[in-house]
Amino acid sequence: MIVAICLLVVGLIMLVWSADRLVFGSAALARNFGISPLVIGMTILAMGSSAPEMMVSATAALEGKTDTAVGNVLGSNIANIALILGITALVKPLSVSSGVLRRELPLMIGVTLIAGGIMWNHYLGFMEGVLLVVLFAAFIITMLRISRAEKLKGDTMISEQESEVPDGVDNRKAIFWVVVGLIVLPISADLLVNNAVIIAKYFGMSDLVIGLTIIAVGTSLPELAASLAGVMKGEDDMAVGNIIGSNVFNILAVMGIPGLLNPSFLNEDAMNRDFWVMLGVSLLLVVMALGKSRSINRIEGSILFLLFIAYQGYLIMNV
Repeated sequence: MIVAICLLVVGLIMLVWSADRLVFGSAALARNFGISPLVIGMTILAMGSSAPEMMVSATAALEGKTDTAVGNVLGSNIANIALILGITALVKPLSVSSGVLRRELPLMIGVTLIAGGIMWNHYLGFMEGVLLVVLFAAFIITMLRISRAEKLKGDTMISEQESEVPDGVDNRKAIFWVVVGLIVLPISADLLVNNAVIIAKYFGMSDLVIGLTIIAVGTSLPELAASLAGVMKGEDDMAVGNIIGSNVFNILAVMGIPGLLNPSFLNEDAMNRDFWVMLGVSLLLVVMALGKSRSINRIEGSILFLLFIAYQGYLIMNV
């Protein structure tokens, strides 16, 4: 058991590091080939924080553990809002002023409802995976159009996101990090999934609960780091935007992967219990972010954080 815990930690560290290197190299390479910072920021960088979830989801699906892959999506989305935004708001209240975010939040709710419609019959099929991937492409195109329009109005989040795009990186260095990321990412995901399963099975957890707890929290750590870094630099909109974008990507891209690779029946708890928790915290975020104050204060942050602790406690106590 101690060996499995150590290997899980190693796998998680490698997963987060390799995802960061892959995104860095890809973004630098794209910029060197003349792709605009806006496009890079809304695609490569925005998807980067979901890279660990995507690789873990693919690994789990290929190993016949679709419940783990879906649990990772649901659990990560819940953790992104309740844990990460909760902790971030406790560190510093978050203001929401970006026009992009005000348009993206309803899209997040719509995508969440689509996930519920897909899981309603407790089955994730191939055509549903195709639908999610197609919707993912449509979402990217839509957000690019919205971002271009908002950039002309001087939206602060767009400027903040563009400033994160690496500049002046040699092509050889960029390609090196892309190759390293592509090699290490699947190895670390496999290490994480296999040892998470060993630990969770030791405690009698189901594949779904494994994804909702150990793996979901682990793969959400890049979002936590990004949000805390953003808020400490005064980039509140970007901190919130990372979470909203990650949640949309998780449902459309990450959930689409197991549908394509391993269509399967799902544990009924995924729809009957965990979907409603995800929808509930998503709606709570919309109320907080689009309310009169257009902010998430420390009291609201503590509510989100306590909801996450209560949810995780319920899962563990009811294994």
